[in-house]
Formats: sequence, structure tokens, C-alpha cells
Amino acid sequence: MEHQHSIAPFGGIGLGLRRTHYEDFLETDVPVDFVEVISENYMIEGGKQLRILEEVRAKHPVILHGVSMSIGSAGGLDSDHLGKLKLLEQRIDPLWVSDHLCWTRTSAHNSHDLLPMPLTEEALSAVCANIDHAQNALGRAMLFENPSSYLTFPEDEMSEWEFLSEMTRRTGCYLLLDVNNIYVSARNHGFSADDYLAGLPLDRVRQIHLAGHDPATKERPVIIDTHDRAVVDGVWDLYAKAIAMLPQPVATMIERDEDIPPLPELLTELDRARGIANEAMVPA
Repeated sequence: MEHQHSIAPFGGIGLGLRRTHYEDFLETDVPVDFVEVISENYMIEGGKQLRILEEVRAKHPVILHGVSMSIGSAGGLDSDHLGKLKLLEQRIDPLWVSDHLCWTRTSAHNSHDLLPMPLTEEALSAVCANIDHAQNALGRAMLFENPSSYLTFPEDEMSEWEFLSEMTRRTGCYLLLDVNNIYVSARNHGFSADDYLAGLPLDRVRQIHLAGHDPATKERPVIIDTHDRAVVDGVWDLYAKAIAMLPQPVATMIERDEDIPPLPELLTELDRARGIANEAMVPA
């Protein structure tokens, strides 16, 4: 069902806020339009990290990005997790709240991995019911990110872009387009990244993620989404293509979770994203 709250486009360039850079954000004026944080790191009442986030929030808009809502769980959502997320959302007043199209837990176990969904009608129905539950609990529409994947299911009935398209249509949710994940999955499964972009409801995209990955080797023929190095040229090219196709401005950010460099190095990468985005907005 169409959710009552729409999300206005926001065309900023930002960074994932990581502990390594807390001091930079607290003590200097970092030239970003927003920061994104991992929601679960701040869902602890009275924690020091939450106080830091509130200080950063006084300077920059914040996006809450979750990793364990487990929107693909057949058993529904964890009400305790949803309650804590709502408290954080009310406290921070984020630009928006996002999570991943994946499942991370069974009723008794949380894997802490973003596990892939079978692309079936049955899975789609479960995902849409969970998204409706989450959006109604939060009182706002959410964004969901396309995953990187390393396997497919013999039961698959549709492409990932068809699944995402139908998911947004049924629930009124929006998309967080991870361009690196499209690149990784296209290489791993042999589909066309261009077909993927062309098949999406691009008017529902509100944010793009860029990240680095571990390239394939002779011993290991798959690319691994690692977020531990600079964005590669192939991902930059795909980003430029995506930006040129989008009918509205979107927020773009770089994710770096391992081997995090000094802030100036990431800001140089962000300048490249800003340049590509600005170029795409200039009429030909």
C-alpha cells in the first residue's frame, strides 16, 4: 500500500560517520552535506556514542542506516529492535531511515550477515508485509538497499530489479541504490548492470552508496563487497551512468568500514562524486 509519507529528494554529498573521524566532525567544519550512521550503533540509551551523534546532528543532517531489521525474515520483524529504532529516529530526526533487502536472523539466531533473498513471489509477499509493518511503526516511508550477492537460488522467479520494482509499488517505500553492489552482483552473476538500472523505478531512488570491493582472483572468481578500499573506476563509470538517468537529485555517499583512511583522503573521493553529480545536472 502507498505509505502516507513521501520523501522529498535531497541532492547532497556525504560520508558514513565512523568512530575514527568523530574528532574531525566534532572539532572542525567538515565539508559534507550529511552523514550516515549505522543505526544499531546508537540504539543504546545513554551511550557515549549517542551523545556524540547528537553533537554531530547539531551540525549536519543525519541518515539512519540499519543492518539488522531483517526485512526478509519469514517470521516478521523484531518488535524490540523496531521500538529502539523508533526512539532513535525521534531523537535524531533523520533525513530518512534505511535498511537492506536481506534477512539476518531466524527466530532463534542473528547471523549478523546480510543474507540474500530468494527472488520469489512468496519472498516478495513476506518482504512487503514486513516493510508495511516497519513503515507504520515508524510513521514514515523508508529506503531499502539492494544487496551484493554471491549466489542465486534455483527457485528464483524474477530478476532483482523486478523484485525491487514490485516492492516499491506495493509498499510505497523508496530505494537506496548501492552502485558498488550492482557492479559486484553483475560481475558475479553475469547480468548487465545497464539492464539493472533500466529496469528500476528510478523515481523512487533517494540515495546512492559508493564503496570499494575486493576484486576476483584466479582462486576465487567472485568479487567481494568489502568497503575497505577506494571506489574503482568501473563503479565510478556506473555511478555517472546512474546519475544521468535519475529524474531527481539524490544523496550520494561513500561507505568505508575497514582500513579507514584519514578524513582528507575520503573527502578527495567525495569531490570526485560531487564533480560527476554536478556534471550530470548540467543540461547537454
